[in-house]
Amino acid sequence: MLQDLILTATAAAGGSSNNAEALQQMGFSHMIQNFDIVGWVVFVTLIIMSVGSWWYTVVNAINNTRISSNADRVVETFWSIKNPREARQFLDEQKASEPFSNIALDAIDAASHQEGNALAQSLSKSEFVDRALRQAVTRESSNMENGLTWLATVGATAPFIGLLGTVWGIYHALIRISASGSASIDVVAGPVGEALIMTAFGLFVAIPAVLAYNAFNRSNRNIYSKFDTFAHDLHDFFATGSRIGSK
Repeated sequence: MLQDLILTATAAAGGSSNNAEALQQMGFSHMIQNFDIVGWVVFVTLIIMSVGSWWYTVVNAINNTRISSNADRVVETFWSIKNPREARQFLDEQKASEPFSNIALDAIDAASHQEGNALAQSLSKSEFVDRALRQAVTRESSNMENGLTWLATVGATAPFIGLLGTVWGIYHALIRISASGSASIDVVAGPVGEALIMTAFGLFVAIPAVLAYNAFNRSNRNIYSKFDTFAHDLHDFFATGSRIGSK
């Protein structure tokens, strides 16, 4: 009886030891230490994707916030200035990255060029200014989309890259089972832990990128609408001599 109790206690202690070892093998540090070339490629790729996504997220958030907060100020101040020279000076004083001032400057330059160029006078001022405004709005809209392609790519591909790490971890687990002839937890814990961590890592990289992409798309649509409204007002002003709807 006493011998049986000793054997049972020894087996339980051995099982607890194996479980603790298996738990350690499923940790992040153990995964890093046992990476092969495929594991490192997957891991480094996801790291680069994550860093790039957060970089574009922060930069675009700051840029969109700045443009949205300055839009009404720039537009309203421009229309409130009655002297053309002072209006031009106000636009020149804005930052080079300020889109509304750039659109207005392109319209002013186009109107001035049309009036002083005999060849350009073959087109009406309305057509000449309209072409300049279209190009300016397209250029500024394209600048607003900086980094969105990266965010969309990361959001679409990061889960699959994580899945590659998952498949590779399961492959390692099968190799261990075949080599040891056992499917005990201490044999497969390391590869299974690697597979689960890679899956979670891929989702961790993809989800913020998708959320940021959708948020910036919505924010950009609102700004594009303001671009179009401002461009139409500028076109009406240079074509008719007054802003439509102004008193």
